[in-house]
Amino acid sequence: MHDNIFAAPRDRIGDFSFDDTVANVFPDMIKRSVPGYSNIVSAIGMYTAKFSKPGTKLYDLGCSLGACSIEMNRYAAEGCEVIGIDNSEAMVSRAREIVKGYKGNGKVTIISGDITDFDFEPASVVVLNFVLQFIAPEKRNALMKKIADALVPGGILVLSEKFRFTDETIQDTLFDLHLDFKKANGYSDLEISQKRTSLENVLISDDIPTHISRLTDCGFSHASVWYQCFNFGSIIAIK
Repeated sequence: MHDNIFAAPRDRIGDFSFDDTVANVFPDMIKRSVPGYSNIVSAIGMYTAKFSKPGTKLYDLGCSLGACSIEMNRYAAEGCEVIGIDNSEAMVSRAREIVKGYKGNGKVTIISGDITDFDFEPASVVVLNFVLQFIAPEKRNALMKKIADALVPGGILVLSEKFRFTDETIQDTLFDLHLDFKKANGYSDLEISQKRTSLENVLISDDIPTHISRLTDCGFSHASVWYQCFNFGSIIAIK
């Protein structure tokens, strides 16, 4: 379905929520809003093929409609289980229906829950695809530490995020390019403005050095940006 959630003027704009309305248009929204999204999802399958270890769990945290879960399952090592977790009931119910139509190398389970409170089993691949930015900043370190502790030696975390930049010229340039990207995909100035307002208190991004420092402090041996398009990108961290 076409995303026109913010097309009409609103007297009051509340905080963005991953509710039924968003779930209904999510594939269109993410494609038109996040540059490089499809490239990142495809690469997550490649990382799964390289790093998944037989008999371990593969976690898709904040799985939304299960795009990464499906891609991970296609390339999972023997005996792996992909577990997608999301705290939006709207997303979980749709994801469960979607993953039924895909076959892969293992089992996919979609769970409703809070990833900050989840007890992870030994894992070889963990994905956070544009999710950490929606987690309260004071909970991010603890979540990264739990993930690092759950990963087996040589396991990998793929962390995709919207980045902010301390260099104002870079920040402004990439912000403007992202704005142009959304306009080129058919969003009006009104839609862009109203959605930005709705996300203001919900999406809180970090800069790249903060991400890298957090990952190394939490137990990862190697961490680096592997992909970036404008102010969106993805980091790999290997235990």
